[in-house]
Amino acid sequence: MMVSIAVQSTFTLPNKADIVSRLASSPPVEELLTADDLERQHEIGKRTLKPAAVLLLVVNHPVDPTVVFTQRTAHLADHAGQISFPGGRCDEGDRTAEHTALREAEEEVGIPADRVEILGRLPEYRTSTGYCVTPVVGWAEPPLTFRPDPHEVADVFEVPLAFLLDSGNHRYESAFFKGRTRKYWAMPYGERFIWGATAGMLVTFHRILIPKPVPRTDF
Repeated sequence: MMVSIAVQSTFTLPNKADIVSRLASSPPVEELLTADDLERQHEIGKRTLKPAAVLLLVVNHPVDPTVVFTQRTAHLADHAGQISFPGGRCDEGDRTAEHTALREAEEEVGIPADRVEILGRLPEYRTSTGYCVTPVVGWAEPPLTFRPDPHEVADVFEVPLAFLLDSGNHRYESAFFKGRTRKYWAMPYGERFIWGATAGMLVTFHRILIPKPVPRTDF
C-alpha cells in the first residue's frame, strides 16, 4: 500500500546504475554521519552486538520508484509496532549479510530472492537494542505481491524514493528516555512515523546518493 502524498524533489532521482556507482564509491562513514550519530555508534560499538541485516528494496515503478517497509506487530520483543525494513538477525547457516536480508525478506513479506537484484551495501548501523545491522540495497521490478508473516508483520507498504531522498523531509528530533536525552532521525509520511535506526539508515542512503554540491572557487 502506498499513501498518496505529493512529492516535489529538487534533485534528479538516481537510477539503478547511479545507485550502484555511488554505493561502490561511498565516502567513509565519518563523512556521512553527524557528530552525535558517530558518538552514539561508537558507544554502542563497545558492547557485544548480534549481527543482523535488512533489505532496503527499491521497486522500479514507472516515474515514481518506491522503497518497501514493514510495520512490526505489537507483541514482538524488539521494536514492537515500529516501522522497519524487512530483515532480522543472521542465522548460523547464512553465508553473507545479503543472504540474511534476502531470506528474511522472503520469510517476512514473501518476496522471492530471485526477484531481487543486489546493488550494494550501506555502512553497518549499530542499534541500542544490541544489533550490528548491515543494510543491503536491492532493486526489484514490479509487480510484487506481498505475503506478510502475521506473527512478525502487521502491514507492508511503500514510500516514494523521492520523498525519502529529500532532505526537507528529514527531522532530527530528541526525547527524554530512561534518564537521558536521546536524539534520533525521523521521516513522518502521512500517518506513518519512520524513525530511529530505519530513518538513520535512510539519511545515510540519502547522503551517499545525493551528495552535496562542491562550492565553486572560480569566481
